Amino acid sequence: MMEELCDQPISKLNRQLKGRAVAVHDIVSSVMTRVDEVEPTINALITVEEGLLNRSSQAPKEPMAGIPVAIKDNICTKGLRTTCSSRILSDFVPSYDATVVSLLGRAGAIVLGKTNMDEFGMGSSNEHSYFRVCRNPWNSRYVPGGSSGGLAAAVPAGEAICALGSDTGGSIRLPAAFCGVVSLRPTYGRVSRYGLVAFASSLDQIGAITRSVTDAAILLSHIAEPDPLDSTSVGIEVPNYIRALGKDIQGSRIGVSREYLTEGISEEVRSSIDDAILTFSNLGCRIVDISLPHNDYTIRAYYLISTAEASSNLARYDGVRYGSTAPSSIDLEEMYKKSRGLGFGDEVKRRIMLGIYCLSHGYYDDYYMKSLKVRRLTKEDFQSAWREVDAIITPTSPTPPFKIGERTEDPLTMYPSDMFTVSTNLAGLPAISIPCGLTPEGLPLGLQIVGRAFDESTILNLAYHYERSTPWHELRPNLDREN
Repeated sequence: MMEELCDQPISKLNRQLKGRAVAVHDIVSSVMTRVDEVEPTINALITVEEGLLNRSSQAPKEPMAGIPVAIKDNICTKGLRTTCSSRILSDFVPSYDATVVSLLGRAGAIVLGKTNMDEFGMGSSNEHSYFRVCRNPWNSRYVPGGSSGGLAAAVPAGEAICALGSDTGGSIRLPAAFCGVVSLRPTYGRVSRYGLVAFASSLDQIGAITRSVTDAAILLSHIAEPDPLDSTSVGIEVPNYIRALGKDIQGSRIGVSREYLTEGISEEVRSSIDDAILTFSNLGCRIVDISLPHNDYTIRAYYLISTAEASSNLARYDGVRYGSTAPSSIDLEEMYKKSRGLGFGDEVKRRIMLGIYCLSHGYYDDYYMKSLKVRRLTKEDFQSAWREVDAIITPTSPTPPFKIGERTEDPLTMYPSDMFTVSTNLAGLPAISIPCGLTPEGLPLGLQIVGRAFDESTILNLAYHYERSTPWHELRPNLDREN
């Protein structure tokens, strides 16, 4: 069967555009046709840009020209609704573009639309959306992961060629693992966060979801640029990520932490990681047993730090400065209560209350300050590991995708899904998730590679060699199957 344009990676489309084998209009038309076909089932998109076909006739002069990109709905897009999948922002239209959106526009990319997500990025399944539940394209009875579920579902389904999202504790890596695609979370400060609606400011980072490691390198090369509009943006020289791919990895030291292979990991995940370790060994890498002794505490520290910051960041949505205003209020206090009570969903309210609690008098030292100490110790654990290894591999998720509704009754059963991803956010490190297997039911599994700060080139190259040695990235969901 001939591969549709909407199913091809950036690198392949670029070659065809430059050789004039296809036109920009052809690519956009193919993607829009796929959106019409699968969106009623997948629910990956909240807003689709109007008139794309009319604006897609330009010649491919820029490096990303003709590439339809989906943007997570918490990244500001001028004139295009940005809701964070929340009722309180359901009609919000920004007056400016986020820096990453401007950079992609400068490179010629086409913003296709905004994708579904867990409200304000708070969730691991994309079931906490005000609009509708997003579904996994591999099997619509299963979650796509969260919070960037719409991104991860749209790319393998052919509804976008690539996508940009945010990662606060694994929000692009977990859904990428569940949906069989690649996701790259850069080092904190490598990519501008200007125009990203804040969840937890010290943890949030914008990253990419793509169909291949090469595409991840291409996308990062266009959005990694120091930005004076973002005070956390670091002015470190950006290397050529494309040239880093394919360099010899023989002798590279790959760390495997015993703390990452403990109870709670499914047999399918454990088996896929064992296979990945063998693959890297066969590629000439040296596997090194390491320890990250404070890993058991990171998930708890993450949820305390992130909710504390969220309670502060979301205080601005009061129906006056930001957010929709509740009608029929008799005074200002009632208007605040109604606007926030009606505007926020249950999971957002839960995390705001947890954040306020851990910052309150009498609990600040016992919870928030101890979490900051765990964060410091986590960074020190990684710093010690870098003396022995060049990168660390882990599962992306402890389990395969789970069924829609399976974990919504008890939120605490959802939180451990991030147990392998949150430590990199606490430490500000880069990490990439790549497909590494399928369950017997045909659901994807993900492998995570973590690297030193600002050394995205190393993890991209290791992921590139793994990808070329395995078939997993070539697989696509059967969208015609009755799930």
